[in-house]
Amino acid sequence: MRFAMCATNSFLRSLGAEIYASGHRRWSDTAKAQAVADTLEVGATVNAVAERYGILPNQLSAWRRQAKQGKLLLPAPEADEPLFAPLVVSAGPEEPEALTVPNEAIRLIFREIVIELPLQTSASRIAEIAHALEASSC
Repeated sequence: MRFAMCATNSFLRSLGAEIYASGHRRWSDTAKAQAVADTLEVGATVNAVAERYGILPNQLSAWRRQAKQGKLLLPAPEADEPLFAPLVVSAGPEEPEALTVPNEAIRLIFREIVIELPLQTSASRIAEIAHALEASSC
């Protein structure tokens, strides 16, 4: 049993969780995001993943809610083929004035902020920027 606890603690530390002598744990956003991502694997259950991480299922469910609300950025899934995400396009209250953007750019518009990125920008980087823009709007 002690070996299993050491292995679990080692695994959790590798994800960035702080484990104190009292048994208290402080979870980094990276560790939380990895736990949530594990629940999205085919055949995974919240209960099984919670047990692997040594947490209660309701704690993991709370982290899943944070991810759905955009408060917790999940790691990019590893895949051999391209992945697609839904794109929601809506007209804001005011359309921004026309900008001259080269054909070789991705343009992100958030309220009055316009960000131009090279076409080679990874999807995960674009997601990080979008998440940061949304977080800054509070």
